[in-house]
Amino acid sequence: MRILVVNPNTTAAMTAKIGAAAARVALPGTEIVALNPATGPESIEGYYDEALSLAGLLRVVEDTPDTDAVIIACFDDTGLDAVRCVTDRPVIGIGEAAFHMAAMLANKFTVVTTLARSVPAIEHNLVRYGLASRCARVRASDVAVLDLEHSAGPARDRIDAEVRRAIAEDRAEAIVLGCAGMADLTEALAAHHGLPVVDGVSAAVTLCEGLVRLKLKTSDLGGYARPSAKRRSPAG
Repeated sequence: MRILVVNPNTTAAMTAKIGAAAARVALPGTEIVALNPATGPESIEGYYDEALSLAGLLRVVEDTPDTDAVIIACFDDTGLDAVRCVTDRPVIGIGEAAFHMAAMLANKFTVVTTLARSVPAIEHNLVRYGLASRCARVRASDVAVLDLEHSAGPARDRIDAEVRRAIAEDRAEAIVLGCAGMADLTEALAAHHGLPVVDGVSAAVTLCEGLVRLKLKTSDLGGYARPSAKRRSPAG
């Protein structure tokens, strides 16, 4: 099977990092196709960046039809509902995937994300997915997304410190890493702190593989019905 992993921002180095993380957990015979839009924000940190990224994200999905499933590799699950409207392939957001897996591993989990401006969107998604009561807290590490290009150094230290606080103050039994760029920290943090650490990229790949094997597709009834053809006003 072929899984399209879309990084909604335009930073190619991060897309490569995400693609490598996805390939590490993919089953033999699963091909990972990691892409990002040609236009849009270089990182997604909050509602404004999300809005700017949507056109490019949708274009990538529509221009890459020869895959069996789609992963939205932004922890805010940017454009998730819109993408489900343009394809019958299973579409999984890495935030959605990580929350559900963490809820199956622990009574309470804490999300450790990047900047404080990302916290409200994550909290809203937890409510929407019905998992807010399972999340002890969403914590910001004050690490910018692009600082995660390097897995060692101050960014890693801040995330590590926030995990330590989550265990001590939130009584977290599991940690969800709240950014695709944190994927390569999962094993080290789990070993260091002695609890499950869930990366959304890995979780989404595993869920996509299961959905494809079960031959399940996105419903085109109701909210995910295919969009009707409409004229678009020219730019001017």
